[in-house]
Amino acid sequence: MNVLDLLTVIVVMLAISDAARDELADDADAAVRQLYARHARALHRYVERFCPDRSSADDIVQETFIRAWRHLPQLSSGDLPVRPWLFRVARNLLIDADRAARSRPITVRAQPAEEGRDDTGLNQVLDQQLVTDALHRLSPAHRTVVVETFYHGRTLAKVARQLGIPDSTARSRLHYALQALRRELEDRQATESR
Repeated sequence: MNVLDLLTVIVVMLAISDAARDELADDADAAVRQLYARHARALHRYVERFCPDRSSADDIVQETFIRAWRHLPQLSSGDLPVRPWLFRVARNLLIDADRAARSRPITVRAQPAEEGRDDTGLNQVLDQQLVTDALHRLSPAHRTVVVETFYHGRTLAKVARQLGIPDSTARSRLHYALQALRRELEDRQATESR
């Protein structure tokens, strides 16, 4: 939790006067409704700053008011200022939730399965095999320029220097190699779709 946020809450809690607080009703349900009507919005805003999502904040606020209901006799006696007590309980619940989350292993949300989706990565392996086969069909000079440029990340100028050829020849080889790869892959796709 942010220290500045905690200090802000403490200052706000201390500034709230007990004078504005009415006596809690004798009926426990009505008393909790009164507490909720007076304090829920501010408590929810405070809790949302520390929760990963709205549902977690809702859970913390709900548990805070359940604990207020359980401690209603102490809260209605007038000895305890209610709002600071609610914020303290919420803060303790936030700390407990954070500790619990850190003690559990991280969970990964399941991705909805798409129809026809291949989870084994077989399609990726097949695509790599197609590209590899297409590369092997190129001449060694064209294949070298493509591999050095795309797989090793070298610039055409470096590839040209490495091979001892002019820059324009390296550009030309790359152009024709990519054109041949494209044709090869399109022909493969056309053959497979038949």
